[in-house]
Amino acid sequence: MRKLSTLALAISLSTTCMAQQKWNLKTIVDYAMANNINVKLSDVQAKIASINYKQSKLSQYPTASFSGNTSINSGNNQDPTTFSRITQTYLSAGLQLQSSADIFNFYSKRNTIAANKWEAEAALAATDKAKNDIALTAANAYLQVLLSKEQEKITAVQIQQTQAQLTNTRKQVNAGALPELSASQLEAQLALDSLNYITAKGNTTNNLLLLQSYLSLDAATSFDVDTPPVDQIPVEPIGNLLPDFVYDLALKNLPQQRFNDLKLKAAEKNAAAAKASMLPSLAAFVSLGSNYNNKSQVVTGFTPKISPIGSVNVGGTDYIVTAPSGTANFSKSSFANQLSDNFRQGIGLSLTVPIFNGGQLKSNYERSKLNINIIQLQQQQDNLKLKQDIYTAYNAALIALEKLNASKKSAAINELNLNYATKRFNVGVLGTFDLITTQNNLLRAKLELAQNNIDYIFKMKVLEFYKGMGLKL
Repeated sequence: MRKLSTLALAISLSTTCMAQQKWNLKTIVDYAMANNINVKLSDVQAKIASINYKQSKLSQYPTASFSGNTSINSGNNQDPTTFSRITQTYLSAGLQLQSSADIFNFYSKRNTIAANKWEAEAALAATDKAKNDIALTAANAYLQVLLSKEQEKITAVQIQQTQAQLTNTRKQVNAGALPELSASQLEAQLALDSLNYITAKGNTTNNLLLLQSYLSLDAATSFDVDTPPVDQIPVEPIGNLLPDFVYDLALKNLPQQRFNDLKLKAAEKNAAAAKASMLPSLAAFVSLGSNYNNKSQVVTGFTPKISPIGSVNVGGTDYIVTAPSGTANFSKSSFANQLSDNFRQGIGLSLTVPIFNGGQLKSNYERSKLNINIIQLQQQQDNLKLKQDIYTAYNAALIALEKLNASKKSAAINELNLNYATKRFNVGVLGTFDLITTQNNLLRAKLELAQNNIDYIFKMKVLEFYKGMGLKL
């Protein structure tokens, strides 16, 4: 008995205590769209697509590369500076600068750039879709938290009512006006009410943890949400959310449909690029280079010498015949001199004509055309599903509205019944069991009303979202 009274007091205190900053729907949705892991992954994919687009644009410009090499050579090999055969060990080095540029490739590269541009924009649309998905999911989770908190309040009030009835009944039992059974039945009911409250409180905790997971928040983080009165949440009149009207707006506004449009454009450009790759391409190239050999020598001088090569007798006189000769002076050629002396240039055109490559280019083109068909079919399927979802959401909202109106009437009638039953119980006309039954009927009606209210609000918010109104409470 004391434990139940203490629990009722704790419930009363907990409903008025606020110990932390609370999140509303806007902060939840904004944080989810910025920090959810799936959204971040989609954003990374969008950045990769953007890099591919930038790289494809840079591919229009000439390429340039510089290369250098050095090696120790021995045995019979070719001198890299004179290109003659030598048999000595030497150190060689080579430098080369090459550049090439496409002149004409039948727009293959240009179509590839356009395809990558549409792919990059499609990736951004995919990120927007991921944000929309998590926004809807987080909003639904937030409404479920509101529902569980509303159930907490209802069950807490039920405990307080049962506790008050038990207190009055216990006085009458002590005075001998009522049997002990009446108090025992109310004590059992109080225990059941406490169990319902504990269950509702546990559901609130679970729903908060689920919402934290959508926000990618650590489960150990202190977290709670703002709880605006459910009855004061603004809802668009259902007459403004007719399905055909909402569908027309959704086709223009939703990122999934924009994603499909962009993917189709990219696929068409990829097909054009694949077709162009089967045609000849023309390119220009230029190269600059030089070589070095550490054993290479140059003549630095000449030492002349007169050498006799024979004699001749002319008219009885001997004359000595000489021939000029000499010795050449050599020294190693410097690295800078060799680079200058061995400098070479080249320029030309390159024509590539694909003739036969195992059907690879043609197969790529055929696959690209089939990919267009796949995207077109996917686009049709997504549009049909969108229309089906909108019509289903509209029908569900109509049903939810009818259920909400019915549950309001049920709660009002059960409230009235409990008032009558309480008065009859207080004057001894109604038994404890009948009072408890009437009280439980009201509890179920209130819980059902809260459930139907949240259900209706969410279904209307989905329709508002399809219409392009965003998410707001």
